[in-house]
Amino acid sequence: MSERTDERRDIVGDGPVPARVDWDAQAASFDEEPDHGLRDPGVRAAWAERLRSWLPQPPGDLLDIGCGTGSLSLLAAEQGHRATGVDRSPAMVERARAELAGRDTVLLVGDAAAPPVREGCFDTVRVRHLLWALPDPGRALLRPAGRLVLVEGVWGGVMPVGIPVDRLTMLLGPLTHHIRIERLSGDDRLWGREVNDERYAVVAMV
Repeated sequence: MSERTDERRDIVGDGPVPARVDWDAQAASFDEEPDHGLRDPGVRAAWAERLRSWLPQPPGDLLDIGCGTGSLSLLAAEQGHRATGVDRSPAMVERARAELAGRDTVLLVGDAAAPPVREGCFDTVRVRHLLWALPDPGRALLRPAGRLVLVEGVWGGVMPVGIPVDRLTMLLGPLTHHIRIERLSGDDRLWGREVNDERYAVVAMV
């Protein structure tokens, strides 16, 4: 997950789940997770392949909400997109700026629910593992002029957190005219290991 809140809301369960974590302190080790840092060539290639199929052609302007250390923004930039990344952690954004130095990108510190950008000036909004943590996830869905690319899921056995695909598609219903769902749990290449929980992508045209 690239963007975090100090108190996350358990969308699957019955109430808020406290999660007091200093994400600035986590920035130095954040990329050690295979799907965060994309350091393994196979994992990196798998995400690059998925992004290529999700993002528009020709390349355009991409808003990456909850960009973390910028690994997916970098992949998008390598494919020709002009990426603007937003994360509430200054340390994450600092690392993203170092990672994307020299690229046609902008990295900003800001709230995912109200990114410090002008609405309507992006072809695509991409969000990964973030909407479930927002008190009002619908607010982050009202921004692109073209498409939304949302990678979400449900994690945990005893007290699961996340946003199920049926709830997300319900939120998207009034905003979109076409929704494509891709199940990602079965593609171990994306995660660098086998996963058994629900992970999916939604590509929605707005």
